[in-house]
Amino acid sequence: MTECVARMAKGVAQLPRDEWDACAGTGNPFVSWDFLTVLERSGSVGDNSGWQPLPLVIDGPDGRIAAAAPLYGKTHSQGEYVFDHGWADAWERAGGHYYPKIQIAAPFTPVPGPRLLLREDSFAPALIAGIEAVVEQNELSSAHATFIAPEQVPLFEAAGWLIREDSQFHWTNRGYGDFSDFLADLSSAKRKNIRKERERAVEGLEIVHLTGDALTETHWDAFWTFYQDTGARKWGRPYLTRAFFSMLGESMADRVLLVLALRHGRPIAGALNLIGADTLYGRYWGCTEEVPHLHFELCYYQAIDIAIARGLQRVEAGAQGGHKLARGYAPEPTYSAHFIPNASFRRAVADFLESERQGVQRDRDWLTERTPFRKGEVRLS
Repeated sequence: MTECVARMAKGVAQLPRDEWDACAGTGNPFVSWDFLTVLERSGSVGDNSGWQPLPLVIDGPDGRIAAAAPLYGKTHSQGEYVFDHGWADAWERAGGHYYPKIQIAAPFTPVPGPRLLLREDSFAPALIAGIEAVVEQNELSSAHATFIAPEQVPLFEAAGWLIREDSQFHWTNRGYGDFSDFLADLSSAKRKNIRKERERAVEGLEIVHLTGDALTETHWDAFWTFYQDTGARKWGRPYLTRAFFSMLGESMADRVLLVLALRHGRPIAGALNLIGADTLYGRYWGCTEEVPHLHFELCYYQAIDIAIARGLQRVEAGAQGGHKLARGYAPEPTYSAHFIPNASFRRAVADFLESERQGVQRDRDWLTERTPFRKGEVRLS
């Protein structure tokens, strides 16, 4: 291959949509041109957000983008869900400046997916080298690719990046025909508990699914209220702007599925999902009325219903949440990759990651043994 030259843009919106998406593919909506430009246009990234869009691309022999990375300059570690605050503290105590750093990610989105967007896999080494050059030429502390699709981990390993592991809870469709079919795979006690939770959660409520042209500004106004409440409690301030949701509905309506709970026709709670090629991605939830088990119903059980009805293979319901285990969501490994030029700092982080990895694996094994499925009787797909 001829020598590849990486170039940086001031935003994904400055790059051709068809060329970006030819690299990103259609499977994961969070690395699509539409999603990333909605973040930019809505002011959710850029300006004073601490997420400066700096997408890195390599042009192929035909002059079109052959490889791209959703790269951001970060002045903090918020909205990443892979926590490196301890690393930052250690680097600052040693007299260095941890920020700004480079983040390769879908902002505010703890969803595994491609971080090296490649028309051809052969461009991966050049793209990674381009990211490293940005760090070294600007004398930055580090670069971090978070929530990497498992199949891309070897690409970063081959380049010498440090690999970090964590876990999320995902639901897998094992050929179920409906929700009752899924329940049949669970132990008797868990089946009864879930049925009771679902009955109690929806008592006196109407549950509606909205996508495409059915989404209106009235729905987004209601969901913005839910999102603000949850964001204020979790992060101190919401990451996304109100405009983001309207623009998402304009640009990606057919990939958005909003689940609302109505009392007497008025929305009291909602869960926002995005639809991938084979996965339903649960993203945000909120409510204005506390109803027992309604969170579980809208975010987990309705998501399973939707996945089965649409023939999707997985539900990924976001970061953390051990309570997902009892509801049929099993622990799965997640990965991030880290480039640290300073040799001594790299050794310290590598030692930490080795110890952390053992603990993460022990926790995952422990959780896997405690899934609600009938032991030895789970149907295989």
